[in-house]
Amino acid sequence: MILNLLILTVTVFIVANVLPGIRMKNVFTALVVALVYSLVSFFMGWLLIFLTLPFMIITFGLFKLVINAFLLFITDKLVDDFEIKDALTTLIAALLITLVDSGLHLLFK
Repeated sequence: MILNLLILTVTVFIVANVLPGIRMKNVFTALVVALVYSLVSFFMGWLLIFLTLPFMIITFGLFKLVINAFLLFITDKLVDDFEIKDALTTLIAALLITLVDSGLHLLFK
């Protein structure tokens, strides 16, 4: 669990430095974002996936990207030192976070 949180922290930090539409204060903010995103995803993610199951089936799971972007948007609103400029940046950030996080998990597990 701690390794997952650290991997997500590194992922958020990398994505925030790559995308110009994301503002983050420091590395500690990346840790807070990773923690809040994990909690929001844990408590709301399964419900959103269940409620949007027909869209998930029709899009072969690609709608999960929209759900991840929405969870990232909620995280943006909950963490003061973390700001995403617009919806397109949020969607791109959700995609990059998913890809980089998956890649780092493959590397370290």
